[in-house]
Amino acid sequence: MKNYLYPADIYLPELSGEKGTKWACVACDQYTSEREYWEAAKEYVKDAPSTLNLMLPEAYLDTESEAIPKINAKMREYLDDGTLACHENSMIYLERVQSDGRVRRGIVGAVDLEEYDYNKGSVTLTRATEGTVLERIPPRVAIRRGAALEMPHIMILIDDPDRTVIEPVAAKAGNYEKAYDFDLMAKSGHVTGYFIDKGDFEGINCALASLCAEGAMKKKYGVDASSLLFAIGDGNHSLASAKALYEEIKAEIGDEAAKAHP
Repeated sequence: MKNYLYPADIYLPELSGEKGTKWACVACDQYTSEREYWEAAKEYVKDAPSTLNLMLPEAYLDTESEAIPKINAKMREYLDDGTLACHENSMIYLERVQSDGRVRRGIVGAVDLEEYDYNKGSVTLTRATEGTVLERIPPRVAIRRGAALEMPHIMILIDDPDRTVIEPVAAKAGNYEKAYDFDLMAKSGHVTGYFIDKGDFEGINCALASLCAEGAMKKKYGVDASSLLFAIGDGNHSLASAKALYEEIKAEIGDEAAKAHP
């Protein structure tokens, strides 16, 4: 059976209590003109392990040449000193309670970059929902070139009116091992994650297959068009940067080797 959403090697630190709050940080493309937000975050985190140390906020893109080596060194430090533990071949069911009380549910996994094209007019299964500003890609690629970890902030949307993909997993969450459960920084709400049983991966992909089956576009929207499964709701430039680096790697190692590249 074809996979559409893949498990990944997911690295997590100790996230109990305030450790989790200090670890999780807002995405790099937020507060781009408000350095005071980022300075307050640094003051809160201090020397604790944090994703704040593994990213370059776009508010500080002018420090790129100095910041990138430090980011890459910190990634390697967290791997070498045991801060991060690897959970191999995992997917996580996620519940985010926003500060207004609304709950957003999703699944953390990996998508195939071969099935994604951010260019206008794309007919791939995974597509952008906004125009891609090409100038925003090179600095993000520069960070990834020497990075030991990938830390995307990508929210992918599916049109699943019958609730066949996420909701069956949500119903089983109480039986899954909890991955994390903590308050988010800056009163941003709460997040809980559960490791999905590997036996449920096939069901997720069967449901996704139905969403992009032949005739699905005609049935849903009344149009004859190439199937669309994943729409990038947020983080399009993050995924576009991953795609750009992947194309660099593929050109270097060849198509066959690239198929097995993480």
